[in-house]
Amino acid sequence: MPEQITLNRPEQIRLNDGSAIPQIGLGVWQVDPAITAKVVRWGIEAGYSLIDTAEGYQNEEGVGQAIRSAGVPRSELFITSKLRNGAHQRDAALRAFDETMSKLGIEQIDLFLIHWPVPSQDRYVEAWKTLVELRQSGRIKSIGVSNFNQDHLERIIGETGVTPTVNQIELHPRFQQRDKREFHDRHNIRIESWSPLGSGRLLGDPTLESIARKHGKSVAQTIVRGHLQEGLIVIPKSIHQDRIATNFDVFDFELEANDLELIRGMDSPDGRTGPNPATAAFLF
Repeated sequence: MPEQITLNRPEQIRLNDGSAIPQIGLGVWQVDPAITAKVVRWGIEAGYSLIDTAEGYQNEEGVGQAIRSAGVPRSELFITSKLRNGAHQRDAALRAFDETMSKLGIEQIDLFLIHWPVPSQDRYVEAWKTLVELRQSGRIKSIGVSNFNQDHLERIIGETGVTPTVNQIELHPRFQQRDKREFHDRHNIRIESWSPLGSGRLLGDPTLESIARKHGKSVAQTIVRGHLQEGLIVIPKSIHQDRIATNFDVFDFELEANDLELIRGMDSPDGRTGPNPATAAFLF
């Protein structure tokens, strides 16, 4: 039996279905499957309980290995995965979900998302209906989406009457997506930030470096702390044990109002680093 680990407890964010999600988690996008189990174990040792993976990352098996070997009861972990873009049709989605659960080695997943809407394919409503079905069967606790724009959200809500709990979108100081906040607040959809560090491109930014120096923290810690204070769910990613731990060590300081104002001033309409959900058509 692995040694039991006692997790630190970050703030829990209440979802619109009554469940709660840790406000900070570990993302494993672009983590090599060969080292995923080790990276996730480091994350759990550092205090993370939310682990975010996806079918398209091809590392769900490593996450599953870490779940079994990390010395933490399954009930204390919050596991998220996402439906691949090429499996929006109901039967394909059901098969893909079965594969996810087999790779993770769990009976129930805490949160399952549609990874991208792929509007040119026009099957994301069918995919959403399938997630609703899986939740009703008890295999998923909470369902949500990723990279959905307002028109995509309005359509799935209008056609099913079911509102996503979470929308996971690209969000970092250079691309803050503030035009989406009011709609999400009105529908009680929680925003979860992917690439919160701007894929590492912000770590040398002079504004952020100045704020970080003032608080005796790293730029990454400063960015993560800003997300938390904005009420966002945040999933920083690293494959380095020290950085994984440092990114979680953000509960002993608070950004001041002028710090947050400086960060808000960094927002740029062309700050996106990933694909545009309105036109993204790649399948995997």
